[in-house]
Amino acid sequence: MKLRYFVAIVGFLTTSLIYSQDKQITLEDIWSGVFRTEGMQALHSMNNGTQYSVLNYNRQNGTATIDIYDYKTLKKVKTLVSSEDIQEIRGFFDYTFSKDESKVVLTTNEIPVYRRSALGEYYVYDINTKQLTKVSDQMVQEPTLSPDGTKIAYGFENNLYIKDLNSGKVTQVTDDGEKNKIINGITDWVYEEEFSFVRAFDWNADSNLIAFIRFDESEVPEFSMDVYGSGLYQTQQVFKYPKAGEKNSKVSLHLYDLQANKLQELEVDKTYEDFYIPRIKWTNDPNVLSAQYMNRHQNELDLWFIDTYAIDYDLVLQEKDDAYIDVTFNLTFLKDNSFIWTSEKDGFNHIYHYDKSGKLINQVTDGNWEVTDYYGFNEKANTIYYQSTENGSINRDVYSIKLNGKNKTQLTKTEGTNSASFSADFTYFINTHSSATTPYEYTLHDSKNGNLVKGIKDNDRLAQKVGDYVTSKKEFSTINVNGNDLNMWMIKPADFDENKQYPLFMYQYSGPGSQQVANRWNGANDYWYQMLAQQGYIVVCVDGRGTGFKGADFKKVTQKELGKYEVEDQIEAAKKLGALPYIDASRIGIWGWSYGGFMSSNALFKGNDVFKMAIAVAPVTSWRFYDTIYTERYMTTPDENPSGYDDNSPINHVDKLKGDFLLIHGTGDDNVHVQNTMRMVEALIQADKQFEWMIYPDKNHGIYGGNTRLHLYKKMTNFIHKTLGDKIEDNKKEEKESSKIKG
Repeated sequence: MKLRYFVAIVGFLTTSLIYSQDKQITLEDIWSGVFRTEGMQALHSMNNGTQYSVLNYNRQNGTATIDIYDYKTLKKVKTLVSSEDIQEIRGFFDYTFSKDESKVVLTTNEIPVYRRSALGEYYVYDINTKQLTKVSDQMVQEPTLSPDGTKIAYGFENNLYIKDLNSGKVTQVTDDGEKNKIINGITDWVYEEEFSFVRAFDWNADSNLIAFIRFDESEVPEFSMDVYGSGLYQTQQVFKYPKAGEKNSKVSLHLYDLQANKLQELEVDKTYEDFYIPRIKWTNDPNVLSAQYMNRHQNELDLWFIDTYAIDYDLVLQEKDDAYIDVTFNLTFLKDNSFIWTSEKDGFNHIYHYDKSGKLINQVTDGNWEVTDYYGFNEKANTIYYQSTENGSINRDVYSIKLNGKNKTQLTKTEGTNSASFSADFTYFINTHSSATTPYEYTLHDSKNGNLVKGIKDNDRLAQKVGDYVTSKKEFSTINVNGNDLNMWMIKPADFDENKQYPLFMYQYSGPGSQQVANRWNGANDYWYQMLAQQGYIVVCVDGRGTGFKGADFKKVTQKELGKYEVEDQIEAAKKLGALPYIDASRIGIWGWSYGGFMSSNALFKGNDVFKMAIAVAPVTSWRFYDTIYTERYMTTPDENPSGYDDNSPINHVDKLKGDFLLIHGTGDDNVHVQNTMRMVEALIQADKQFEWMIYPDKNHGIYGGNTRLHLYKKMTNFIHKTLGDKIEDNKKEEKESSKIKG
């Protein structure tokens, strides 16, 4: 009896050990947060350069603290703000310091508007007096403290307001704001989405002037979406959305003088008929504002310096490109008002230094690689810090270089994706590193040489947890397609047998300047691909022509032909992969989301002899349905380029459908409207093509909330099994029968 008990225990332990190394990833694991990474939330470097702050949020009771840590020791110095000490609020989930760090704006509640915008409840906390001031009793937008910390500006109902924090007086700067007509100081939908900013106002250094952009969207066509909700009748969301070729908002630049209580329009001395103002930013001179103007085609950019005291306008920099110019946030003014600028004008994105009149002093970085992030300039050391692809386009490293372009130093040593957050005085930086094999780790480094000072946080527990599951290596390589070496990754089943044949499932996004083949840690989709690989599929991703970080020519080859070269590359890549002895060329599928859904649809239709199936989630089905700024940047207008729009839009190729097609969309998608899918569905019906589709009521472009993501991925997984995995099931049955016979 004792012996049997011992054997039973050994058997149990052995079984448990085997099981712990043989767990299979499930969709429930992926979408319940099992593989969630730990990070550093709302990191801010304090002005003293020796300390940083972090937001620590208690999920259990909803309280929050802003804690101060010492860079050198990494030990907590003190709690600067605790919601438990403030009776008026329960907690907060974001914060922003004033320039002198004497006050902090606390975010206690926010309601999303679009991708980047929100209406929120905000408070200003005075760190010295412990006094709390509510910004407004209304839900407002983009509260921004003046540099001297005495006032706060914000947007409310399309008007701009300023609150004096000492007296409590509120000044309404504009009064013509009206929904779907006039917006002051807050961007319209298309600027927010495509120029990536919401706050269209800026304080000057002396806190006595505010510049802002006014949007007159009166003539912009309206788009409406039914909101089904839970009531007896649906409601409608109506907003201004300029589709390609339609009228944009008329933008103008304005200045408010707080001391004189004077509002005026600023007009540069150049006539622009149809234009954008994608950036405004004050220089170090409190009277001189910089403003960037672009033509509608976005291939000409003018940088203006506007002297608001003398009312003088100086065009300091002009850029032109045969295709388009990317707008960035990298403009940085030095003490002498010379400035740092990034540009692709030599064929790769690099850093340039100009004097205050716009004369080029020198090109700081140079080479057949891309600067992918600009971190800042250390005046004391005369040094610039940046991130680049010098170690290969799928990797990122952090570098320092003198302003004159000399003494370049690589500051990160570990291959993968590195990004830096520097201390205010640039003595230290916190590096965030990950790779395909290493989850996010946070380490402190000396900014002079990149030497490691101390580890801060890692995800070793996650790595151990992932190690309990059956996973495969993500294999990076290149594949020569249409004369180009394209970046690729491949995931094979862990029990891969080169003598067997496997169905191939391809993923891509493919949008201009994008990248999916990158040496970084898993996102949620990567765990899904691992799950599919262990179920018998080979999963591949190829970044074709038009994607980023390999030079302007490679990226901009798709100009005026979105969907032509990218689709050709995916079809040809699938053919090459299908020729491999271990891939079943009769079972190749492709999927994508948004631009990727546009691509997967096109690939299935145009490559109907290559692809057996495709999944398209929230796809653009015709570029005529998408917005002006994004679409015209790459395609010009439909009137100018009708063939570019129509020849490459999947809605015009439904007659070529032979394989299995799953079409998915959310009805609340304010970005890629469900109109795209509805028009595709009608075209498919009229072409007498069978297909499957799924609509998610009131879900936006991300299609999430509650059980939605799990349902979506179950739907896609089942479709993959049904259309690509039929042989896998047959093989399993044959192996099972063979095993029974042998037994």
